[in-house]
Amino acid sequence: MKIHFIGIGGIGISGLAQYMHFKGHTVSGSDIKDTIITKKLRSLGIEINVPHLREAIIDQDLVVHSAIIRPDNPEVLASNEKGIRVVARREALLEILDDRKVYAVAAAHGKSTTTAILAAIMHGSAIIGAESKEFGSNVRYDKDTDLMIFEADESDGSFINSNPYCAIVINAEPEHMEYYDYNYELFYHTYRTFIESAKHRVLNAEDPFLAQLSDIEATRLYPSIDIKNIEYVLIDDEPHTKFELKNMGAFCVWGFGEHIAVDASLAVLAALEEMELEDIRTNLLNFKGIKKRFDIINIEEESILIDDYGHHPTEIKATMQSVTEYARLKGFDKITAIWQPHKYSRTIDNLEAFINCFDGCDELIILPVWAAGEAARHIDFKEKFARYNLTMADSIKRDEGKVDLVKENHIIKTLDHGIIVGFGAGDITYQLRGLL
Repeated sequence: MKIHFIGIGGIGISGLAQYMHFKGHTVSGSDIKDTIITKKLRSLGIEINVPHLREAIIDQDLVVHSAIIRPDNPEVLASNEKGIRVVARREALLEILDDRKVYAVAAAHGKSTTTAILAAIMHGSAIIGAESKEFGSNVRYDKDTDLMIFEADESDGSFINSNPYCAIVINAEPEHMEYYDYNYELFYHTYRTFIESAKHRVLNAEDPFLAQLSDIEATRLYPSIDIKNIEYVLIDDEPHTKFELKNMGAFCVWGFGEHIAVDASLAVLAALEEMELEDIRTNLLNFKGIKKRFDIINIEEESILIDDYGHHPTEIKATMQSVTEYARLKGFDKITAIWQPHKYSRTIDNLEAFINCFDGCDELIILPVWAAGEAARHIDFKEKFARYNLTMADSIKRDEGKVDLVKENHIIKTLDHGIIVGFGAGDITYQLRGLL
């Protein structure tokens, strides 16, 4: 087929585009601007136009668009005029994954990490919402098996279309509630639909909602009793968590934190459907972390710079605990957090939790809200976050091992000591990496 992807620069839709390209389809795409993702796709031989253009629609068999693409998009209009079928990403999943044996991972937090861990353990194709450092991409294609390890997205309800053979759910904390019209009954019903559609289920039984699903047959993890003797160690200067799981003995996984032990344990329990335990234990060591999740991007004698995608208070709190442990093991006495709030709606809906999730940092830097298309709303960060050693900045500039804070086009401070960790799902990752 000839398939065109509108919004191909997004991490989710780019994964589908790469997968269909590797399967042998002729893939093209478009986006509003060039990014690292679009440049990578071009290097694979995928034709991409920037911005969206009517002329990009010629004789394709199918056009797939991301959730944010409007009906008046010029390529959507051109496709309709030519009689070319147009579907949203969530509908496309039904066709793309319908012949796969899908291990689908869902959650508000931790799904990219758990999916990447499972991909490290199991053979098969994989589509992840972040780049696995193990294979340097968010997509792996294995033509020799029908297994698919897939990060299933609840933000637009598309996870119910992921054709799960095995549903792995880490948590069901309310998130992206604007999609569900703040209807909690609908939100939880959608999770139940996803879980019930799978032949096998692996659930974190201590999540408040998942704990209620006693009528659903599943493999259940009780972290407080099933995971024991957690220990944090540095191996070749890299963070690792050692733990014991049920009666299966000890495991070791890249990363720090109880949440990492939980993610790895769920992946191990899911993989038991396909593999022997000792192979799982060995393959778990293949996991090397994922880009933008506790991503150590620079180490100097006096400072370490970490990039983290955390943009919800639960995620940030977990990473702050990991950073605190890392600082202790490395002998650093200062932690500076740089936060780029992501979306006004998320920030306001979770404001009290955000206020409390930065405990452990000695200094907090807040950048302007990354709006993600939302209209601006007033948030008094100075008043709400006054209990922290707070600095408001417009942007940051990376200078080797240093980070300059910029306000009104002037450098107001330079960070060059201790652990410096950036949080956010906007462009902060590019600022931290010196790409902006």
